[in-house]
Formats: sequence, C-alpha cells, structure tokens
Amino acid sequence: MSSLRLAAFLLSLLALLGWSASPVAAQSILRDAETESFLHDLAAPVVSAAGLQPANVDIVLVNDSSVNAFVAGGQAVYINSGLIEEADTAAQVQGVIAHELGHVVGGHAVFNPAGKAASHISILSLLLGAAAIAAGGGEAGMGVMMAGQQAAMGNFLAYTRSQEASADAAGATFLSKAGISGRGSLQFFQKLQNLEFRHGYSPQTGDEFYSTHPLTGDRIQTLQDTYEKDPAWTKPDDPAMQARFERIKGKLFGYIADPKLVLRTYPPSDTSVPARYARAYAYHRLSEFDEARAEVTALVAKNPDDPYFLEMQGQILLESGHPRDALAPLRRATHLTGNQPLIASLFAHALIATDDPQFHDEAREVLKAAVARDRENPFAWYQLGVIYAQDGDMPRAYLASAEQQVMAGNMAEALRSAQAAQVGLPQYSADWLRAQDIEMQARAAMERARK
Repeated sequence: MSSLRLAAFLLSLLALLGWSASPVAAQSILRDAETESFLHDLAAPVVSAAGLQPANVDIVLVNDSSVNAFVAGGQAVYINSGLIEEADTAAQVQGVIAHELGHVVGGHAVFNPAGKAASHISILSLLLGAAAIAAGGGEAGMGVMMAGQQAAMGNFLAYTRSQEASADAAGATFLSKAGISGRGSLQFFQKLQNLEFRHGYSPQTGDEFYSTHPLTGDRIQTLQDTYEKDPAWTKPDDPAMQARFERIKGKLFGYIADPKLVLRTYPPSDTSVPARYARAYAYHRLSEFDEARAEVTALVAKNPDDPYFLEMQGQILLESGHPRDALAPLRRATHLTGNQPLIASLFAHALIATDDPQFHDEAREVLKAAVARDRENPFAWYQLGVIYAQDGDMPRAYLASAEQQVMAGNMAEALRSAQAAQVGLPQYSADWLRAQDIEMQARAAMERARK
C-alpha cells in the first residue's frame, strides 16, 4: 500500500469512527432564505413536541448527494441535499427530522461511550499497523489494523444500533405529540429499503453486525406497529406544506443538478412553479440569461408579492450584469421578508455592484442589520468589509474581514485582520473587544492545528 493510499485509509477510518471534529467541514452548507424558512416551519411542531425551542434548533442543508441526515452535537440537524431529492413529500422529510431530534434529545452525538472506546481501539491498531508497515511487514501490518478495526466496530456498531432504535421510538413519540401522522416516516424507511434492494444489498445471517443501523425491514415493522395505533395515523398531510416542499425541491434540483438533466426533467411544457424555478436556475447556469429572465418574469407575474420570486428575479438580473435593474425587486423582497438576512445581503450586493457612492449608506445599514441577525453569513461580512474599505474605515474593514475569514477557516488571515483592526479601533469599544475575541479564537485554532 502506498503512503498516499495508507493516508486515505486512515482518514476514512477515522471519519467512520467519529474522529472528525466537524462532520460537514469537507462539505458545503447550502443556504437559501426560502428553504431555511420551509425547514424551520416543517420542523417547528416536532421540535416543540420534543421539548425544545424552535428558535434554538437549526435545520441545516448540506450539499451532499447521498441520502442521509445526521446530528453532530448541539441542537442542529443536518440534512443532505440527496435526501430532499429522494423524498416525495414534506411529511417524509418531517419524519426524518423527528428521528434525528431523537438523537439530539438522547444526546447521542455527545454521549457515546462505545464510540469513544472504539476510537481508542482503532487508534492503537492503526499505530501498530503503521509501525509494522514502516518496518517492511506490509501484510502483517494491515492484518493488525483490520483486526483492531473489527474489534472496534463490534463495540461501536452495537451501541449505534441501540441509538438508532432509541431515535426511532423518540421520533414516533414526537410526531404523535405533534398530532402528525407517521405515514411519511414509514414511507421514507420503505424508500431506504428500496435503495438497499436497488444497490444489490441482500441481508444474510450475521450481516447485522456490520450494519450501522438496524436492518431497515425490522425498523419498518416496528414503526408500522407503532404508527398504525396512533390516533394521527389517518390524518392527511398539510397541502400547503407539501406545495412549499415541491417549490424548494424544484429550486434545489435546478441549482445542483446538471442543467441539461434539469431541462429534460422539467420541459417547457411544464408551467408549474417548481418547474419554472428549476428551469430558471438551469438557464442561468448555462448563461442563457434571456430564457432565465423569462421564467422568473412568469413567476413574478403569477404572484408579484412573493418575496422569493422577487429575490430570484433580482439575483438573475444582478448576476447577468444588470445591478441597477436588480435593486427594485431585491428592495421589495427585503421589505416583504422583514429584512431577512440572506435576501438583505443580496440586496446590499446589488447596491454595491452599481459602483454608485449614493448607495453606500443604504448598503452599509442593510448589511449591519443583516449580520446583527445572522452572524454566520460570510458573504454579508465580506460585503460589509468592502463598504467600510470604500468609505475609508479600514479598522472596521479589517474586523469584517476577520469575521469572514474565521467562518472560512482561514485562521492565519483572521489573526492578522483582527490584530490590524485593534490598532485603529477605540480601546475597549465593542468592536475592539470583538477583534480581541477573534484574535484569541484564531490563536487557539492555530495552536490546535499545530499540535
């Protein structure tokens, strides 16, 4: 095994056994105002039933085509874009969220003694194996590594299966308390079972040991028995929520999938909102701007006060080189959503892109309000830094850059920017203290990386 392949093996095993400090670090987060609003509203009744506050729970969309969802500590549920694509209904996604909240409430991403034990066993075997390989005993070294991995997996996966069964039961309880039918949850598990069959997986005696989840067929039977006894079993799905789901699914598909596939899936004869959403993004990505504008113009004509139609219209105008024309729809969208931070940031971008100083004050105020409500918005911080620099306020430009660099993981740059900001900011002011905080955060992160 070459050193490159060995490194890849070690990294993949460490990731498998939970040694990644940030499971989504290597993936990108997809942020969209309409999608985030939908996911928040979809989750809210289940979150409340779980005894949590909806305002404190984040539902995060990850740009990953695999059909998966997970938790990673804290009150956040991560949903892969592939899961949204695979789901047919909002209720199916709601069932997944309920299950993942079972992990959150159960503390499974934080308290995992078997996972820790498995990691320790594996790390020891990896060190011994690497030493054997370095000494020339490649086959013996790999044997040690695989033996340690197998011992680790026995402890780790037994605990994982217990967690999954616990999360299933908790999710069913949350849906019941919220008065939501479990049909969607059951349907999604049946989808997972179909995926197993599609990819040629056929459970054999003893295979359960190597499964990271209880076998899907067993889970389906247990859940079906539970859900069919619940009073909400026959309750119909929310048609308004389903309509919203179909919109964001079309939008997501248009944004991620190959544009040619999008246009085949949603031909021009389909004039529904999801189809126009998908085609608008596909045409835009193909630089067919006239066609993209025609699709979004039809959407706005259908509902002139839909802020997300207006947002898309402004985005396409801005990114096709017409920032002044983008101002009116983006200003309107910002107003209709009560200054939603992502939309406001796009509006500020259009203001800055006009290269007209008369818009600087408005852009600065819009961005300051946006980052006050959503500090985890690197694009807004970047734009705010641009405005401060153009206005000659370099200390605050450096501070805004430091905020953006921290979120991008560029700790060395964040450290330099934070130090430069402190030089020009009033000592002990709120901005000066924030720059100090970023400096300490960056230093700590760099020290951890060094070790």
